[in-house]
Amino acid sequence: MKTLYMWLLMVVAYLPIHSQNSIQGVVTDTDTNQPLAYANIYLPKLEKGTLTDENGEFSISNLPNGEQKVIVSIIGYETYETTVSLPMNNTLEISLYASVIEMDEVILSTPFHKLQKDNVMKVEQKKASELKANGALTLADGINAISGVSSISTGIGIGKPVIRGLSSNRVLVYAQGIRLENQQFGDEHGLGINDSGIESVEVIKGPASLLYGSDALGGVLYVNPERFASVNSSSGDLNFNYFTNTQGYNTNAGFKTSTDTFQFILRGSVAEHSDYKTKNYRVTNTRFREQDLKAALGYHISNFSTEFRYNLNASQLGIPEEFGIQSLSKDPLLPNQNIHNHIFSSKSKLHFDKSSLELNLGFTYNDRKEFEEHHHDEDEHDDEDHDEEEEDHDEDEHDEEEEGEAALHMKLQTFNYDLKYNLPKLGRFETIVGIQGMNQTNTNYGEEELIPNATTNDFGVLATSHIHFETVDFQLGVRYDKRTIDIDGLSEKNFNSFNGAFGVKKDFSDAFTGRLNLASGFRAPNLAELTSDGVHHGTNRYEIGNPDLDNEQNFQVDLAFEYNSEHIEVFVNGFYNRVNNYIYLSPNGSVIDDAPAFEYLQDDAKLYGGEVGIHFHPHPLDWLHIENTFETVTGKQDNNDYLPLIPANNLTNTVRVEFENKWLKKAYSFIRLSSTFDQNNVSGFETSTKGYSLLSIGVGGELEMFNNPLFVRVSGNNLTDKNYINHLSRLKPDGLYNIGRNINFSLTYKM
Repeated sequence: MKTLYMWLLMVVAYLPIHSQNSIQGVVTDTDTNQPLAYANIYLPKLEKGTLTDENGEFSISNLPNGEQKVIVSIIGYETYETTVSLPMNNTLEISLYASVIEMDEVILSTPFHKLQKDNVMKVEQKKASELKANGALTLADGINAISGVSSISTGIGIGKPVIRGLSSNRVLVYAQGIRLENQQFGDEHGLGINDSGIESVEVIKGPASLLYGSDALGGVLYVNPERFASVNSSSGDLNFNYFTNTQGYNTNAGFKTSTDTFQFILRGSVAEHSDYKTKNYRVTNTRFREQDLKAALGYHISNFSTEFRYNLNASQLGIPEEFGIQSLSKDPLLPNQNIHNHIFSSKSKLHFDKSSLELNLGFTYNDRKEFEEHHHDEDEHDDEDHDEEEEDHDEDEHDEEEEGEAALHMKLQTFNYDLKYNLPKLGRFETIVGIQGMNQTNTNYGEEELIPNATTNDFGVLATSHIHFETVDFQLGVRYDKRTIDIDGLSEKNFNSFNGAFGVKKDFSDAFTGRLNLASGFRAPNLAELTSDGVHHGTNRYEIGNPDLDNEQNFQVDLAFEYNSEHIEVFVNGFYNRVNNYIYLSPNGSVIDDAPAFEYLQDDAKLYGGEVGIHFHPHPLDWLHIENTFETVTGKQDNNDYLPLIPANNLTNTVRVEFENKWLKKAYSFIRLSSTFDQNNVSGFETSTKGYSLLSIGVGGELEMFNNPLFVRVSGNNLTDKNYINHLSRLKPDGLYNIGRNINFSLTYKM
């Protein structure tokens, strides 16, 4: 609290004495010299922006003294970047070159907020609109389209990210600028974020403990919320998605407005899905419901900005166990989860002439209930005569059961803080120092207990620098962390770790760039690994924790090359990840409570692989895009046993066309064939998985309706209705197929 009071005191003392400045400019086409309307002008340091008017002109006011980076982007043109020193009296005259290459975006998950082309660390970024264009049912489903990323799924409603073979507590998820804590240890515990109100998703593939502390050993999934409206503007939108396979829908509406000093966003969303269908049957109890509310309030003056965001996600998720009732009902049967996740966050920045101070505060409240089927109901539910009368009886019984106490009820409350100081630039050096911390309490209220009541405290201190030369950039940093876990009935557990990172980016030419990154990371054991002693029904095994577990500690080498010319883009990424004290489950040969017993053990392990891709858009057919990507990862323990839950190799081939005419703008169509290979490199308690190929087609474009844009999208996935099982599906042991043919119809109307 002392730190917070000092921060507020500095703000109050500093606000009245700072200058106000503005930037004016005009944006034109280099070849035609014509003004470019609706170009995006963005100041990443201030996270403030506007759009050019019909004459290509723009103005941004209430800016502090000092240097500001200005980024200008618009579809169909190369992203432009310049640095200005305020105050300034001249008008910026900016000319953009036409280009068919996608716009370069500012990366927010790394501390210096640079364009990807200037970033030392390779970060994958995808717009949420791109993921939706592929027909993704959920955000967890959509991230599968990102190279090197996959998802462990339990049906369609529950998915958790996998980055290069690592998942659960080895992958850290950030939302609204703070770490998302929602009991990631559970196999059947999903991502818990709705895709409405999401601007983009960024993925750091590899240890990011230097930036984020424990649990970022495998990488970071960084979810960027939608930006505020441009200065002195308002907008609203209505979105509707329909999915034929589940006869489900996802709809949301939002409104945002901004003045020179205040910004506001409000968005609500509702989604409902029935059990998904394979070629031959529906997978019982994969149905789910979800309601989501997001709100944001911002305040900005010349040298100070602050924003507060809130997200409530309420979901009711069926947990599939076996083939059963065939129904189009959207009411989950037993067992099911009822989850309320609240995310409160604030982000404040104080700008000095040559430096800045940033404070992020977050509080997440995860209320998780699980309702189970009692033994006296088993005979009724085991009956395979699934007539309509029995279905109504079972679902009525489910409703009565849910009104009772939850078998499993956990509340996880997490407060975290992140204070960073951007030091004055010293020659070619940009440096950030900071402290981060977390206080977390887990409390049980139900009949069962998966993990005990416990309090966790984290504290970390870090320093990182970016050094820029004309053709070479370096980034390095060091960090120390300490984690203390106070577990009811056990002695206090303490974990600590030093970690570092070093990276270099070399521009061999205007088109050819290489990156080399060396980084270490760590992860403290989670409560389940330390304390489990009982049957985990979601996995049908008796799990025995190990209180003597040590930190997982890893070191990764990541090498990336990119070639970007006017008509061809090529990337090659390779990595080797060494994990010491890798924690894993192993059967001990006994049976407890009619379930096989598994113990948590440790052994050194290694993961290696990479991604290769090519994007070809031949001249003069600039509207044609041919894209091919291949990704592979192998994971082994030192005893040569394969690691579990490693995604199979995948090859994706896409042909995409973009076109535009008087009545249809920003139009596109694509055809994609995604081929997943056999996965025969499996752990001791996994089985091999056969490969498969899935065909997808999509088309979309923007129409004008009542003088406002209406964006229409249609996409079809698994169009051949192939029966297949993904190696990362938790329904694989039951022989249940993944989702069959699905057609998605999507409408977005902007006002």
